[in-house]
Amino acid sequence: MLLSKEQLSSVMAKHSERENGLHDLMEIMLESMMLAERREFLDQSKGNKGNGYRQGRSFGHGRVLEFRIPRDRYGNFHPKILALLRDQELECERLAGSLYCRGLTQGQVGEIFGEIYGEHYSKASISRMIDYLRSDVQEWLNRPLEGYYPIVLVDAIHIKIHRKRSVATEAFYVVLGVKEDKKREVLGIYNRPTESAAGWEDIFRDVQSRGAGHIGLLVSDGLTGLDSALSVVYPKTLLQRCVTHLKRNMLSKVRHGDKMELAEDLREVFRTGQKDYTKCEAWQNWTALCQKWGKDYRSIKRMGEDISYKYYFI
Repeated sequence: MLLSKEQLSSVMAKHSERENGLHDLMEIMLESMMLAERREFLDQSKGNKGNGYRQGRSFGHGRVLEFRIPRDRYGNFHPKILALLRDQELECERLAGSLYCRGLTQGQVGEIFGEIYGEHYSKASISRMIDYLRSDVQEWLNRPLEGYYPIVLVDAIHIKIHRKRSVATEAFYVVLGVKEDKKREVLGIYNRPTESAAGWEDIFRDVQSRGAGHIGLLVSDGLTGLDSALSVVYPKTLLQRCVTHLKRNMLSKVRHGDKMELAEDLREVFRTGQKDYTKCEAWQNWTALCQKWGKDYRSIKRMGEDISYKYYFI
């Protein structure tokens, strides 16, 4: 029996009044549109036929939509309406992930979605979107790496983290590799609430297990336990301390009126770009600097007596 447009509209209106009725209608309409699109596709594809369905899912009306996607015999049919749904789904996932990463709760993210899309998204829906984001992040963190990196840099960013109903600032260590073509690549991001040799060894083991068998030079600040962990996992890798961090640290130790003179002295010690400037000369100039400024600042004097500062002159 064929229904008129008015009769069909009446049936749909009655069904939408039921529990989950509108949700059901959306799934039915999507399947119908894809079936009509497949029919047009098969009319233009000689010898091809319909070949059942496969399950699909997307977001809509604050909930997950589940529907059947029509298939063809040769696997060439791809519904255009499905591409539009996926674009919307990706947009929702990116927005949910971005808001969640900025510290909003799942309930707050749902409220914002309600303001944007005109429909409240439940905590369960937001949680599913964030789960998709987590799986993408985990896949990126576990991706294979290149076998050799001439230079690897380690630095930290500090982010407020919510744990056990309290918020505290924790360090996330970014491992950045410089490839042989001089392009940079983030090898991994690791959260370690406290610094230790065991923690650094875990990080280096992870980088190594993903394929990075050799590192030429590792550049980092004076991170606790890093040098001993490096000698275990990458015994042939040279370690150089970050000169930029050293300069900032030293300038923070002197009065404001002395900062300009000390900065000029540091430029004389670390002559970047001067090829005939040797490590021995740099170390001698460093010792002289510490003796000069150590007369007024005991902390700088102790730096000149610390042999570990040779790591800045590799």
